[in-house]
Amino acid sequence: MSGGNWVLLHSSIGISAMHMQLLRNDKVIMFDRTDFGPSNLSLPSGHCRVDPNDFALTTDCTAHSILYDISSNTFRPLMVQTDTWCSSGSVLPNGTLVQTGGYNDGERVVRTFSPCADDDLCDWTELPYYLSVRRWYSSNQILPDGRIIVVGGRREFNYEFYPKNSAPANYALRFLKETSDEIENNLYPFLHLLPDGNLFIFANTRSILLDYVKNQVLREFPKIPGGDKRNYPSTGSSVLLPLLLTGLKQTELPEAEVMVCGGAPPGAFYLSQQGMYVGASRTCGRLKVTDPDPVWIMEKMPMGRVMPDMLLLPTGEIFILNGAANGTAGWESATNPVLNPVLYHPYEPDSTRRFTILDSSSIPRLYHSAAVLIPDGRILVGGSNPHRKYNFTGVLYPTELSLEAFSPNYLAPEYSELRPRVVAVETNVSYRETFTVAFELSVYRPEHGISVTLLAPSFTTHSFAMNQRLVVLNVVGLIQNSASAYQASVEGPTNASVAPPGYYMVFVVHVGIPTHGVWVKIGQD
Repeated sequence: MSGGNWVLLHSSIGISAMHMQLLRNDKVIMFDRTDFGPSNLSLPSGHCRVDPNDFALTTDCTAHSILYDISSNTFRPLMVQTDTWCSSGSVLPNGTLVQTGGYNDGERVVRTFSPCADDDLCDWTELPYYLSVRRWYSSNQILPDGRIIVVGGRREFNYEFYPKNSAPANYALRFLKETSDEIENNLYPFLHLLPDGNLFIFANTRSILLDYVKNQVLREFPKIPGGDKRNYPSTGSSVLLPLLLTGLKQTELPEAEVMVCGGAPPGAFYLSQQGMYVGASRTCGRLKVTDPDPVWIMEKMPMGRVMPDMLLLPTGEIFILNGAANGTAGWESATNPVLNPVLYHPYEPDSTRRFTILDSSSIPRLYHSAAVLIPDGRILVGGSNPHRKYNFTGVLYPTELSLEAFSPNYLAPEYSELRPRVVAVETNVSYRETFTVAFELSVYRPEHGISVTLLAPSFTTHSFAMNQRLVVLNVVGLIQNSASAYQASVEGPTNASVAPPGYYMVFVVHVGIPTHGVWVKIGQD
């Protein structure tokens, strides 16, 4: 499948969506930073943020965060008190977003947002000085025990946890210092929780396996070939490829394979500050990290791309979008936007046919843009502001306040008869529990069968979709109850390292066509 189509949802949501998180109530929280100056969206009458430490406005009656309702295509302002610039986040097992760090007076703040029945009452709660050190450009990952690990940040070569451990406040990680320098850092390292419970960490060209319980590096993997850097400001992106439980015994763990795409050559950031924008990396690398002796397998995208976003689709394919063909991340540091998304087919045997170029957007999405997958299968895209403040005139790439959505070709009307529709599913699933998914399907092609996938929504910012995860479950039975009614028996995830506890979207996929995602809760509180 190729093509797809773009729809402009709003010409302006009032803010530039630097960060995005889909919540379990089909709302998407978005925010930028507080020190851009005034946004184009007012807070409710009588509400103003008073912050004597803010570098732009000490009294600000405009919003820097919104809550977007997918079903109604509406949004409302939220009030964030401290600066969220270049921060990170994860969702707890109970569905609460935990958002960490930022800049200035926000650098050690933890903010939480809990969905509630009356959305007009939900807003940010802030915990000042909760973090042990400054967390600016750090990365987060939800863990099997429901805690969140927060790794790195500007000149912070360590990690810590939320909720806090008793002691110490944080743990040194020399690997972060070894992969950093003063000009071209290794910020927003890529984190992936592996099925054995250990943490894969990638920074620029190197990667390690960390046992965060014992604070011990278990192994270092081979360097990714080619020399291109992959982390901020030479920003690439990364995903953990789908975890396949199909055909496995419940005592067996799936293989884990990491993919890293895009970035920039060494020296690209320095050259961009001199007005020279070198070509972005075209390469992607795949590393099967569970192999005894893993080796990077390199492929080439159809075009070079720095600042790409990589999102897992419910079909198991990878959607690559946004970014530029020249330069790096940073203010005024990139040119030549890449407007065409690319679809990557990880299981296509012919490696020359794995990339498909899709229809282009008309809106450049450069530094400070973001994208998330939403339950109906569309990709929500917003943001882009490569300037110190909001700037709409006299610049090549103005600040972008619009919100648009891309519909992959699997949503095309001609596939309606092949598209399943979930009618019932258990809302709470325990590990290794067999549960049922009832669905309707007009035309079933038994030679293709069906698959059932779990997808954890991402916290997306700065070209990295933190915490996203796709688990392909083991279907152990399929019953046809009537001409169009079916019931699948499905084994739940193996354990909390394969699927950390929390809310996931479950999809039934038939001949590459997914259902609308339905929320289920995996594991116990």
